[in-house]
Amino acid sequence: MIKSKIFYIAIGIIPLLFSMVVHEVAHGWAALKLGDPTAKDAGRLTLNPIAHLDFMMSLVVPLLSYFLAGVFFGGAKPVPVDPRRFYQHIPMRRGMMIVAAAGPLSNLILAFVSAFLYVAAYRFFPNEIATTFFEISLMFNIMLCFFNLIPIPPLDGSRILMGFMPREYDRFFITLERYGFLIIMGLVVTGAFSIILIPARFILKLFLYLPNLIFFG
Repeated sequence: MIKSKIFYIAIGIIPLLFSMVVHEVAHGWAALKLGDPTAKDAGRLTLNPIAHLDFMMSLVVPLLSYFLAGVFFGGAKPVPVDPRRFYQHIPMRRGMMIVAAAGPLSNLILAFVSAFLYVAAYRFFPNEIATTFFEISLMFNIMLCFFNLIPIPPLDGSRILMGFMPREYDRFFITLERYGFLIIMGLVVTGAFSIILIPARFILKLFLYLPNLIFFG
């Protein structure tokens, strides 16, 4: 059991780090396209993981969540975004919605690519390390996408939801953010995480069905 977990961690560390880094770079890239170069100026528009890693969220939390709950969960250091620097014709709330959505969208794209590579490796170049690599990349990117869409601050879903809510609810989200990390860890440890991610299972099956359909009809 322990050997299996160590094997998955050893093989999965690269796709896990890459997925988290791409997620944060997507936030920074979207902000830059909207006129805010804060992330670029901070050197965060890079795929170098050293610029993005957070000891707690990128190492401790993923290991704890996997050994305690059987799922990988984690994140990278959030990129800095200053909505006051968006172009004048872009409302700050709408801009923050776009920036927030860019992260989960990037993971959804990575998941789609990983599904094709997983099926290709499994069918044409069967190798346990390669298939495990792309399998972890597929599953983690889908989980990272849907988990971040949960409307609990500081997750991206809360930023997206705030864009639709009246401004008087902003204070509620700001207050809730103080306890966001505890709520998130509670979801992971208690198993509620798997219930919330039910839509992710559907996307996982769909992403595996499409490449099989294309390759084998």
